[in-house]
Amino acid sequence: MPAQLPIVISAAVEGLVDEAVVKRLIAEAGGKAGPVFGKNGKSHLKQRINGYNQAASRAPWLVLIDLNHEFDCPPPLKATWLPRPSPNMCFRIAVREVEAWLLADRQRFASFFQIPLSAIPTDPESIDNPKEFVVNLAGMSKSRDIRGDMIPRISSGRTVGPGYISRLIEFAFDPRKGWRPQHAASSSDSLKRCLNRLQGLAKRV
Repeated sequence: MPAQLPIVISAAVEGLVDEAVVKRLIAEAGGKAGPVFGKNGKSHLKQRINGYNQAASRAPWLVLIDLNHEFDCPPPLKATWLPRPSPNMCFRIAVREVEAWLLADRQRFASFFQIPLSAIPTDPESIDNPKEFVVNLAGMSKSRDIRGDMIPRISSGRTVGPGYISRLIEFAFDPRKGWRPQHAASSSDSLKRCLNRLQGLAKRV
C-alpha cells in the first residue's frame, strides 16, 4: 500500500521571518507547506483575512500574526480579526512577536548566536518587544559577523541590521544547530497551541 501523502497546508504571514517559522512548523506537524501569502505587513493580512478564511473552507490554512501591543492577550485580537474561523483554519497569534517563539528554544538560540544563555528569559512571552530584545542580544554576541548583521547602523534609521532577517531564517531552518519547535513549545503557550492545531490539521484525511 503506497504511503499517504502529507496534507498540504497553505499559509499567510506578516513577513519573511514568519514565513520561515510557519514552514518549519508545518513540517514539524507532519504536513507539507503550500503557498505562503502576505509577507507585506499586518494591515495587508487583515484586509485579506476573509478571503483566506473562505479558502480554509476547502483546504487547511494557517494564518499567523503578532500580538504586539494591540491587546493584552490573543482572544480579543482573534475575535476582532476572525470571530468565525472555518473548520480548516488555524488562525494563531504569536505572543508578542514571532521572535519570542524562536527565543523559546533558549539553549539553541544562545549557542547559534553565541550569546550567554543567562541573557534569555525562561518566559519569552513576557518580553515586551521581542524584536528589539533580539537586536540587543546580538550586541552581546561573541561573533563580530552576527553583531554586524543584526545590529542596525546608527545612520540607517532602521530598527534591525541588514542581515537580521536572513540570520533568523537560517536559525529557523538549521536542522542540526537551529530551532527545535517541539522543545520551544514547552516555554511558549501560544507556540504550543499553534503546533497542536497544525498537528490536528496535518492528520486530517
